[in-house]
Amino acid sequence: MFKLSEDGLKYVKNELTRYETKQSAIIRCLYRAQDENGGWVSPEVIQHLSEVMEIPAAQIEEVATFYTMFNKQKVGRYHVQVCCTLTCGMLGGRELTDAMMKEAGCKKTGETSPDGLFTFSKVECLGSCDTAPMLQINRDPYIESLSTEKAVQLVRDLRAKAKGH
Repeated sequence: MFKLSEDGLKYVKNELTRYETKQSAIIRCLYRAQDENGGWVSPEVIQHLSEVMEIPAAQIEEVATFYTMFNKQKVGRYHVQVCCTLTCGMLGGRELTDAMMKEAGCKKTGETSPDGLFTFSKVECLGSCDTAPMLQINRDPYIESLSTEKAVQLVRDLRAKAKGH
């Protein structure tokens, strides 16, 4: 059963005071809950936020399912979101995604690697066309101007980091 941490509860309560309506705080509170739930929004997360925020669960679910930045299933430690819209796609976004997935041991997007480290998603525009192709890992800053070789090396580096090397 999911419960926000003490700090998470304080965060949500504070967010509720920042807006005219409670519904306006949903996105920021979902981000916090997703982070505390290992990177995804489960039905338990929605129910818990509903209770804490005193908002119907359906309203929170509407937001969580509308926006792509909220994961509806478990993801690996590194959720790699590769832009595959026009510019990134033309400059190799799809191919570098495939190469990264192969290196990580994933057969398809949305699947988590056998070691639990990687989940890959092809996403629509991340707003950095001038530095395409690019990606984002979790909610960290963008990694831009990628080549397939750099992208595959990124997977190797993240795996080494996770293993403490």
